[in-house]
Amino acid sequence: MRKLFSLILALMFASFIVSCGGGEETAEETEEPMAEKPSEMAAPSGYMAMDVTNGGTITGKVTFAGQIPPKVKLEVTKDVNVCGKVDHYKKDVVVSQDKGLANVVVKLSNISEGKAISAMGESFELDQNGCTFVPHVTLVPVGESLTILNSDGILHNIHTYSDKNPPINKAQPGFKKKMTETFEKPEIIRVACDVHNWMGGYIAVADHPYHVVTDKSGNFTITDVPAGTYTVEYWQETLGTKTAEVTVPAGGEADASLEYAPSSAQADMGAQELASSN
Repeated sequence: MRKLFSLILALMFASFIVSCGGGEETAEETEEPMAEKPSEMAAPSGYMAMDVTNGGTITGKVTFAGQIPPKVKLEVTKDVNVCGKVDHYKKDVVVSQDKGLANVVVKLSNISEGKAISAMGESFELDQNGCTFVPHVTLVPVGESLTILNSDGILHNIHTYSDKNPPINKAQPGFKKKMTETFEKPEIIRVACDVHNWMGGYIAVADHPYHVVTDKSGNFTITDVPAGTYTVEYWQETLGTKTAEVTVPAGGEADASLEYAPSSAQADMGAQELASSN
């Protein structure tokens, strides 16, 4: 009887060991997956994000030195019922009545540390609205999603021309109201619609947050700039790239206004218009 009782105890103990011995495997099978870390904006190579205290502000106005260029109307040749609701004009040089130059990309080209690139915002959109790219120049950080909208309800396509990023050539039918694209390298990319050949714009891919685009009056503001001396770079699709140096005082403001001269073709056109008016 004692032997039988010992045998029963031994069997019960062995069963307990077996059931517990698989505990590690069972834990692995039932363990909940780790929560994914929220996505963060990609940090540009060589740029360090930091808390900016007592930063300064750069303001300015980009102007056009020549005569205000005349509007050049574009011919709408397709989907006239949608695209022809408003007149379309070339946007290669858009100048306000006080000579402000719109759609100029202004950036600090030699900044190595400052506010996080997330300061640029949380969402970035390029719309095809009225058969026009809106805005004409779109800012988006490297590695972040650009939402491309089709508000027209007709067939468009996104065709990009770039050097550093893979080109895109995708149809966007009217039923496809949005799609997303990302760009991993900083550069300014030309975008077109092959369906409507008058449509054109640019995507400026930024590798740090000190990028802005001038408004319709040529004005711009760059905030939270660490005190120091910087090279400001200006890019305009027709008139090219210019640079200037600016010193930003701690907690102060610096002016980085710039004037673009007209291209030779524009200067000739302005002279012809002046002669014809006399």
